[in-house]
Amino acid sequence: MKKLWKGNEAIAEAAIAAGCRYFFGYPITPQNEIPEYMSWRLFEVGGAFIQAESEVSAINMVYGAAGAGARAMTSSSSPGISLKQEGISYIAGAEVPCVIINMMRSGPGLGGISPAQSDYFQATKGGGHGDYHCIVYAPCTVQEFVDITYRAFDVADEYRTPVMIIGDGMLGQMMEAAEIPPMRDISTLPKKDWAACGHSDGKQRLINSIRNEPDDLEEFNIRLFEKYKVIAEKETKYEEYLCEDAEYVFVAYGSVARICKAAVLTLREEGIKAGLIRPISLYPYPSAIINQTAQKAHVKKFITVEMSMGQMVEDVRLAVNGLKPVEFYGRCGGNIMMPADVVRFVKEVK
Repeated sequence: MKKLWKGNEAIAEAAIAAGCRYFFGYPITPQNEIPEYMSWRLFEVGGAFIQAESEVSAINMVYGAAGAGARAMTSSSSPGISLKQEGISYIAGAEVPCVIINMMRSGPGLGGISPAQSDYFQATKGGGHGDYHCIVYAPCTVQEFVDITYRAFDVADEYRTPVMIIGDGMLGQMMEAAEIPPMRDISTLPKKDWAACGHSDGKQRLINSIRNEPDDLEEFNIRLFEKYKVIAEKETKYEEYLCEDAEYVFVAYGSVARICKAAVLTLREEGIKAGLIRPISLYPYPSAIINQTAQKAHVKKFITVEMSMGQMVEDVRLAVNGLKPVEFYGRCGGNIMMPADVVRFVKEVK
């Protein structure tokens, strides 16, 4: 049954329903409702919540709990995620599954507490040191946040990789009707034979990310990127909206995609055929569908819309590969564009 949920609290309840029993975090706006909710709710289901002394400590606690086989999670916002990057790289290098939530705020530096999308590079290009990726999802509604968070723990376990879910202050604070999936019985979850949790077979399990021999590390990196190829084949997600005859195709994710959907409808009422491609997975990125759309004769131009100075636009241009022009429209600093702003921009560049 659907209930009215605040975005951040719905994410927390979805994680618990998925089997998350350990949360480690540190307060930062605009995601504070997630740890606040976890601080009392986890104890009701036999879990544990720790407010760490810093973001650095929190991510390493996630590393330890997840390395022992538990479903563990952390959440933060932009500068807090920056502080976690070393630990995220370690987690990726140790192939430990976990879930990380980033409710983005404006930057750089401490910036402001208003919504932004300027962490795209950080999320999708690794963020920390070394050759690695996180799987990155960008929901656009509270219900989609719930569904993706619920599934993210299964995805993380299947591929033994960190999964990052990014939103912004709007999605975290807004209230919408959403249905929480059924509570998982954690005793039925797949066993993790690799985990350092005390097995009876006498075999040693060692969870770390150090490989001092160059050939060993190269072999590991190659294997890691072979895994990313499989992830790209199976986990790429996107939505197409009124693209069948679109001459002007927006590419936008998260809350901005909602704004662009409204702009599409307004433009079509005025006789301008617009559509939208919404990446749901930012890594792996849906480059193939963008390129296929660019090959269609009726498409005249792509317009990437972001709450940043332009980051995802680089991936759009790579996907389009020169087949069609790519324009960029963005607001930053915590400012939010309105559908009318997007409509006006399309008329200026068409």
